[in-house]
Amino acid sequence: LCFTLHLILLRDFINWPSSLLPLILNLRQMVHFKCVANTACSQCRVLGSASESGLVTLSHILGKMIPSDLERRILEAKQKGFVPFLVSATAGTTVYGAFDPLIAIADICKKYKIWMHVDGAWGGGLLMSRKHKWKLNGVERANSVTWNPHKMMGVPLQCSALLVREEGLMQSCNQMHASYLFQQDKHYDLSYDTGDKALQCGRHVDVFKLWLMWRAKGTTGFEAQIDKCLELAEYLYNKIKNREGYQMVFDGKPQHTNVCFWYIPPSLRSVEDSEERMSRLMKVAPVIKARMMEYGTTMVSYQPLGDKVNFFRMVISNPAATHQDIDFLIDEIERLGQDL
Repeated sequence: LCFTLHLILLRDFINWPSSLLPLILNLRQMVHFKCVANTACSQCRVLGSASESGLVTLSHILGKMIPSDLERRILEAKQKGFVPFLVSATAGTTVYGAFDPLIAIADICKKYKIWMHVDGAWGGGLLMSRKHKWKLNGVERANSVTWNPHKMMGVPLQCSALLVREEGLMQSCNQMHASYLFQQDKHYDLSYDTGDKALQCGRHVDVFKLWLMWRAKGTTGFEAQIDKCLELAEYLYNKIKNREGYQMVFDGKPQHTNVCFWYIPPSLRSVEDSEERMSRLMKVAPVIKARMMEYGTTMVSYQPLGDKVNFFRMVISNPAATHQDIDFLIDEIERLGQDL
């Protein structure tokens, strides 16, 4: 929540430090954990803008933002007298693990002079991998990036970062010149007084956990960890994509470690698509997960999305997992769901 408010404030500060304008955020469908769709709209209220200041941009069937629709929405907003001022792209969505086409989005933001933010909370860790970092091509052109090492990289909670391209911008935007806290005549480098750069002022030194792990693992250690998780996700995908009783939510290999699928119990496999079938299928994943928890064997997330009824979303972020663990998961889903 704080990150979203920060980036809106930063963008506001550059162009309109003392004025209120009819501002518009360009968002996307299926954003990371409602990061902008709900959160930013509430932050707009804090900043004195209407909660309707968020425009939702269409997404591809794989959950990626469609650049042509983004540009169309920007032009429509400008014609109505609004000022599009921020585009929030995503590198690794919560549900699908999708990566937006950042280069195309960066081109549009440059063309219309709009702040480009990249939510890399989930997918940012792939920059550690020489094999997978191409999925974030274009992120270097962003004005700001959020990144959560406590997710894919396994740093203990909480460890999050907001990275801003322009040096000194956060201090210029947020500093309150509290002389009783941030004296200008201290004997050490004043850049260490980070409290005046952020809304929170005092904070935990969360970055120390990342630094310590980085020293211990090295970049190649993080790379091996991330590559292992993506390899396990691909293994799961290959095991179930043509297996009886499983249906993938979307075609094609997952971009991240998110593997989204339905388990179709025997009682539904010969039933034609209908409202009744969808109603019954919607109950399958919740029941299987409840049974998993009762038995204490494993646990997998599920959720609906748009017009899609509840499906499993297996997300792999533990490099200690093995192919045998994945095989067990598949067998357990079938064992617990065969009578549904």
